[in-house]
Amino acid sequence: MKVLVIGGGAREHALCRSLSLDPDVSALYCAPGNAGIAEVAELRPVDALDGGAVAALATELGAALVVVGPEAPLVAGVADAVRAAGIPVFGPSAEAAQLEGSKAFAKDVMAAAGVPTARSYVCTTPEEVDEALDAFGAPYVVKDDGLAAGKGVVVTEDLAAARAHALGCDRVVIEEYLDGPEVSLFAITDGVTVVPLQPAQDFKRALDGDQGPNTGGMGAYSPLPWADPKLVDEVMELVLQPTVDELRRRGTPFSGLLYAGLAITSRGTRVIEFNARFGDPETQVVLARLRTPLAGVLLGAATGTLDALPPLAWREDAAVTVVIASHNYPETPRTGDPIEGLAEVAAEDGPDAYVLHAGTRHEGDAVVSAGGRVLSVTATGSDLAQAREKAYKAVARIRLDGSQHRTDIAAKAAEGR
Repeated sequence: MKVLVIGGGAREHALCRSLSLDPDVSALYCAPGNAGIAEVAELRPVDALDGGAVAALATELGAALVVVGPEAPLVAGVADAVRAAGIPVFGPSAEAAQLEGSKAFAKDVMAAAGVPTARSYVCTTPEEVDEALDAFGAPYVVKDDGLAAGKGVVVTEDLAAARAHALGCDRVVIEEYLDGPEVSLFAITDGVTVVPLQPAQDFKRALDGDQGPNTGGMGAYSPLPWADPKLVDEVMELVLQPTVDELRRRGTPFSGLLYAGLAITSRGTRVIEFNARFGDPETQVVLARLRTPLAGVLLGAATGTLDALPPLAWREDAAVTVVIASHNYPETPRTGDPIEGLAEVAAEDGPDAYVLHAGTRHEGDAVVSAGGRVLSVTATGSDLAQAREKAYKAVARIRLDGSQHRTDIAAKAAEGR
């Protein structure tokens, strides 16, 4: 099977790494890719937002499956263009991807499906913003209605900061604050059948102790030893299946990866947000634990045959990923700095620890930074403590001037908290 992956971040590197290990994959391509993905897939240039160009590339390559990684191409309708060309594609239509593309649309779907979530207001004027902020009080939760690359949400005790963020957006969703730990749960679906993956927890704040500004994610781990063993079944029953059923009822079936960001509150599990694709950095740890070959599962979702597949098999190992970010991330990250130590990780720590590239590019023979989140160092171990030790040992080998990373990824969970 020839597979084409669209995107160029750590999530796509994780997907390509898993697909490269699948014996059913005869050729693997990634467009546009990055310096790390080039080690496991053939890179091809493409405008990832141009559905016609992606469909033409897939046709040229004879791809039997196209996997659209990032949210922006999905919302732009790239999956629709590939399907129209008669090629199976893993990723929802533009209409269904509005589940991530519009917070207001997601709230409407959840209300219709009876999915538990935070109470909220959709605001388009300063007066509506002020009323909503006053109604809920601090801490204030303000979400840009549209795509914002993981940085459109502000959670703050500062009323002025909350109002400023709201007024800087065309439309915002202001909602009640949800207490309790957060969990990410992915599910693969063909629009009817829903297959949950293993839950993970990520770390959104830039600094240790969940301090600092919101980011796209600074690390993650799986499994969650503190979580209720019935959590996945509960989320399947209350959240994932009802959402997929509601979208199908509306005539916009969702096929691809449905990502539920959850809060385990004192009043039960609540949905914080939906995403329409694999999350980054949770994908890195979830796929590290998946034993079932990936291509057949993604193809089953793309062709409506998930119900015919055997249950997914998982490794008992734990996985931890630590993001190495550029100087000044998430504000205006510095790029173009050389990255050293990658070969040392491969030689000294592999295969239990490895580096997935996000914002990197080749500059001559050197690999340099090319974005805010630069690398995801991922490791597996018999438990979280061992996986965490291996991950940070590998992190210490990486040299990137001015880089930053959190030192407390999975620390509490590894200690049994």
